[in-house]
Amino acid sequence: MSQTTTAPSTWQRFKQSDFLYYFLRDKVAMVSFAVFMVLFVLALAAPIVAPSDPYKLSAIDIMDSELPPSWLEGGEPQFVLGTDDQGRDILSTILYGSRLSLTIGFLAVGLQLILGIVIGLSAGYFGGRIDSFLMRFADVQLSFSTMMVAIIVSAIFKASFGSEFYSQYAVVMLVVIIGVAEWPQYARTIRASVLAEKKKEYVEAARVMGFKAPRIMFRHILPNCLSPILVISTVQVANAIMSEAALSFLGLGLPVDQPSLGSLISIGFNYIFSGSWWITIFPGIVLVVLVLVINLLGDWLRDVFNPKIYKG
Repeated sequence: MSQTTTAPSTWQRFKQSDFLYYFLRDKVAMVSFAVFMVLFVLALAAPIVAPSDPYKLSAIDIMDSELPPSWLEGGEPQFVLGTDDQGRDILSTILYGSRLSLTIGFLAVGLQLILGIVIGLSAGYFGGRIDSFLMRFADVQLSFSTMMVAIIVSAIFKASFGSEFYSQYAVVMLVVIIGVAEWPQYARTIRASVLAEKKKEYVEAARVMGFKAPRIMFRHILPNCLSPILVISTVQVANAIMSEAALSFLGLGLPVDQPSLGSLISIGFNYIFSGSWWITIFPGIVLVVLVLVINLLGDWLRDVFNPKIYKG
């Protein structure tokens, strides 16, 4: 009797993959991933784990403003990391702020992905004048920094609709600004991958079978370009979080009543020389750690997908 062998499940293939093998050998990657997951889960569960809701004005007492951390003289036990200038608990604002910063970071990278993939695939696959036009457009886009685009867009938006309307849609505006400003990174990388992939036999076979260009681009070529996209996405999440923090610090990002890590640092910067250092220092530490671990994971992914460094 012939024995029938069952195909390994997705989980079994993952446990036997080189990806997991190299991950378990790299302590920096494991620690970075663990720290990121802790911050991510705490931010996601902010409404549950936060001592108070910084958005709930009725729960905020202005008499509790600028209280130091609980272990310092003058601190109170319910405010572990102290309070800000409005009397909000710093720990709660950090948790809610991390949630907002991560949301903007992931959504902005999602927008960059969509724009970069569509433009990069089109430029690399069709070539010719379409390639020249799209790449020159990307060059023009790269000549403008994220800050410059943000200043222009926010100024136009505020002048057209007013500051109050801008405050209501600040998250959407930041996602659009950061997403539109950074898509050329994806487009250039994907274009280079497509130029190499479209000469291969499976693409020629798909053309002979009569498949249309969109199907060949998205179902056949794109899956073979995912490795560099994954590496760029990891780094770009960190860049998007930093961009949001910088814009909020400059007053071009989220309003005061929607605390992100950048806006918290901006608020506390005005009080750091008066002795209330905790308002800026603690959100700043969380921001630095969050961006650091994401960048370390991005560097590890780049090395793993580089065959010159990691060999089976």
